[in-house]
Amino acid sequence: MVSAPAIEVSDLRKSYRSRRRRRPAVAGLDLNVPVGGVHGFLGPNGSGKTTTIRMLLGLIAADSGSMRLFGQPVPARLDQVIARVGAIVEQPRLFPAFTGRRNLELLARGIGAPRGRIDQVLTEVGLGDRADDRFRTYSLGMKQRLAIAATLLKDPELLIFDEPTNGLDPAGIHEIRRTMRGLADRGRTVLVSSHILSEVAQIADTVSIIGRGRLIAEGPVAEILAAGGQQAVRVGVADPARAEALLTSAGLEVGSAADGMLTVSPRRRSQQLDPSRITELLARQGLYVSELTPIRADLESVFLDLTADEHLGAGSGPTDRVTTTAARHAITEDRP
Repeated sequence: MVSAPAIEVSDLRKSYRSRRRRRPAVAGLDLNVPVGGVHGFLGPNGSGKTTTIRMLLGLIAADSGSMRLFGQPVPARLDQVIARVGAIVEQPRLFPAFTGRRNLELLARGIGAPRGRIDQVLTEVGLGDRADDRFRTYSLGMKQRLAIAATLLKDPELLIFDEPTNGLDPAGIHEIRRTMRGLADRGRTVLVSSHILSEVAQIADTVSIIGRGRLIAEGPVAEILAAGGQQAVRVGVADPARAEALLTSAGLEVGSAADGMLTVSPRRRSQQLDPSRITELLARQGLYVSELTPIRADLESVFLDLTADEHLGAGSGPTDRVTTTAARHAITEDRP
């Protein structure tokens, strides 16, 4: 028997009134988060990520659409599944003068969690050796990890983190990434929303990319990357300046790298890049290629390609949904 996804959202909508008109924040969003692993919930600032999370948690009401957590409709049955969910949507509010352990003791008492969980969660987030230090002495990354420990007190199956590395230095970002990956590796489902691809690309198993409150692409990271296809090639040749002129006149987009290599890509997304044609064009003019290396798309380039041209963000109109099976079309076809 196949278990229900951790999160299912269908045609979810939410708008806000702003100066005599309603501004859509979420505009028909579909979302599917499988059980297990890290799921990146990605989109530009203002694309509807936080609004979606707040609706899932019952903090604000949706205008329309349906939501399910572990197969249960929410908010109608939120009380039946909320114990299985832990979330950080805002900055943690903990007592600066208390130790990390004391903060967790107070929280555990408030939610009825057993005291034995405190040492377990402190170890799980890597704060066991700093548990008796005051919260005010913690770095920002440690404070965020203590907030994660607080969400683990009730031993949830699903963890939802909204922009968890905002304001952190590189060391703090690394700590949080490692913590989230560790939680997923130990069997939990982790949903992390972000507009910064570098913090998610290294740990995500699956992703949903949204813009203007609607889904653009969704699926395993490997499939999203495969849909990006071959975006460009690096070309090495003895006379780069002459080669650049020839390839440009042939209708290709050519850039120069600091190491003297050329980066060649199609001028239009509807074009297919044929490396053999590059070799042939240059050889006809006595220019022989010493290196020709494909540049494969990474998650960041796919994300930017899917979102930048549409100027995705709050207050824009709807866009077409692109699933993993059609993501190549969205990346390679010209838009109006």
